[in-house]
This record gives sequence, structure tokens and C-alpha cells, in this order.
Amino acid sequence: MARLKEKYNNEVKKALIDKFQYSSPMQAPRFEKIVVNMGLGEAKENTKYLQSAVEELSLITGQKPIVTQAKKSVANFKVRAGMNVGAKVTLRGERMYEFFDRFVSIALPRVRDFRGVNSNSFDGRGNFSIGVKEQLIFPEIVYDKVDAVRGMDVTIVTTAKTDEESRELLRLMGMPFSK
Repeated sequence: MARLKEKYNNEVKKALIDKFQYSSPMQAPRFEKIVVNMGLGEAKENTKYLQSAVEELSLITGQKPIVTQAKKSVANFKVRAGMNVGAKVTLRGERMYEFFDRFVSIALPRVRDFRGVNSNSFDGRGNFSIGVKEQLIFPEIVYDKVDAVRGMDVTIVTTAKTDEESRELLRLMGMPFSK
């Protein structure tokens, strides 16, 4: 079992039940999924750019990403409907907890001038999103083999009903929020 899943079952769940006075343990918020999305604007001209991004995303997450296509044509961006414009991975279960553990304990502290994550990045329904400017913060990426620096979005979807419950869940799981 993943280290953070054990921590959730043994410590975090009890703390959430005590703080929010849930009548049932099933009401305690938990992670539902983590979605890692990488927008690749240059991929429409360069297929190697897309392939290297997909390889890096699969190294980071441990799961093969799906290539996303444009839904609409946008003339200003020279994009036609059906063009490959990104890659995304949806993590659930053990892989989700393993990724979150590596993201919080290894990758985020490697960000330059890191002072914590903004605690206002919630969507109003208990989901948390964070943008990462470069994939080099993950230890799985070999610096010499990187052809371009790419950013990514990480969305943590929880079963929490409010942002306050979700913020407490993430804080107890080890998310380094800024003061």
C-alpha cells in the first residue's frame, strides 16, 4: 500500500472526522483522482515535440498519457479541429497516491524560490489546481535529454464539498501551503 494511503487511513481520516464532526467515516473527504495536463501548442507543426512530451509525461506519472485533440478550429492560433494540442493523464488508486507523494515531497521543493503553494487555488467545489512551469523539477526527467522546457497543470479532484474541507485534507496530507 502507498505510504500516503496508509497515512490517510490511519491519521488524516480521523483528524477530518474530529474537525468537521462527520456522522459517518464515509463523509470524510478523500482523493478521487489527479489529472496531469500538458498543453503543447508547438505540437501542431512538430510531431517529435509531441512524442517527447508524451514520453516525459509517462515517465513522470508512470502511466501512458492520452493525446488530446482540438475540439474547435481557431483561426487566430492556426488550429484546426482534430489537431493534436496536448497530452493528459488521469491517475487513480495507488498511482495517484504515489504521484502525490513524489509531487509534494520531492518535486515542489525543487522549484526555484519555492515558498509554498497558493492556498486560494480551489474551484469552489473542493478541487485544487496548480500550474508547474517546468517538468525538470521531477527527478525522473534526465536534464540532458530534454529538448524543450514544458509546463503542466496538476488538478487534484477530491470528494470534499467545500474548499475548507479540501484545504484541510491537502494540508494534512502534506501539501506545503504558503502562509
